[in-house]
Amino acid sequence: MFALAALALLQGSTSAAAEHRVTNIFRPLATPADAERNLALFVLAITAAIFVVVAALIVYTIVRFRRRAGDDTRQEPPQVYGSNQIEVAWTVIPILIVFVLIGVTARVIASVQNASPPPSTLKITLIGHQWWWEVRYPDFGVVTANEIHVPVSRVDGQPATYLRLESMDVIHSFWVPQLSGKMDLIPNRDNFLWIDPREPGIYLGNCAEYCGTQHANMLLRVIAQEPADFNRWASEQRKSAEDNPQLSEVKATFQSLSCVNCHMVKGTGAIGRFGPDLTHLMSRQTIGAGVLTNTSANLRAWVNDPQVAKPGCLMPSMKLTGDQLDQVVAYLQALK
Repeated sequence: MFALAALALLQGSTSAAAEHRVTNIFRPLATPADAERNLALFVLAITAAIFVVVAALIVYTIVRFRRRAGDDTRQEPPQVYGSNQIEVAWTVIPILIVFVLIGVTARVIASVQNASPPPSTLKITLIGHQWWWEVRYPDFGVVTANEIHVPVSRVDGQPATYLRLESMDVIHSFWVPQLSGKMDLIPNRDNFLWIDPREPGIYLGNCAEYCGTQHANMLLRVIAQEPADFNRWASEQRKSAEDNPQLSEVKATFQSLSCVNCHMVKGTGAIGRFGPDLTHLMSRQTIGAGVLTNTSANLRAWVNDPQVAKPGCLMPSMKLTGDQLDQVVAYLQALK
């Protein structure tokens, strides 16, 4: 599914790490997801016990009081008009169960949300757009899109990556099932979340709050790397786009188009902020927020008409000529 060259570039020595394609909440690989899995199992156990008790009483009642041969159907059975003991039981027991569930849930939520990140924690600002993710690393001066690179945690239960969640338009929701529960990105409000991936690999996620036409294609991935590999990636991402004289013509074509009004390429005249930062576009595994694998053919098709792959997305078809398209794609492929 993913280009092997891009995977090797992004993950370095972790290229052999498993890709966690199955978004299974019952196989957590981070502390928040683990706590929520345990809570889910506890709730399922309580509700399963209630189901068994109620089903057993129904079956017993059906069998014990069924109509038998020889019963006089003209005579009513004895009528029972109430039982204080039963009424107290079916009032008090559900109340106790509800309070237990509330208490356990509140404890889990508090343990996740009130965790204090140590000074060494990686800080990331994640901004939701229709329909892509902007990823900022304020301590590194790095901006990327749709892929969150983080170091693997070596200390269980301690926040390794602290996420500040914002939205530029409507309500979105961050969800990477094997790392954490859902957390909304709300306009004019900052929410916070932390993760501590235990294994190197690629963790798939998506927007979990309906946010418009392409909500289903607002995909996300967290790429957990060994600390040395993460630092190497961050160092490469801090660099500006290389000024290659051999690309002067294709660069001039790119900068002459309205692409520069929406996209940024660090170190050039492209300073737009409406769309994803393209400075290191080819270091990413996908384009279109996970809709297409980042290959030459897919990149060309995306630039030519993004509405084909992602109808309703806010990137218009530029109606480029064949020569313009060739030059723009050639320039973008040089942004590694």
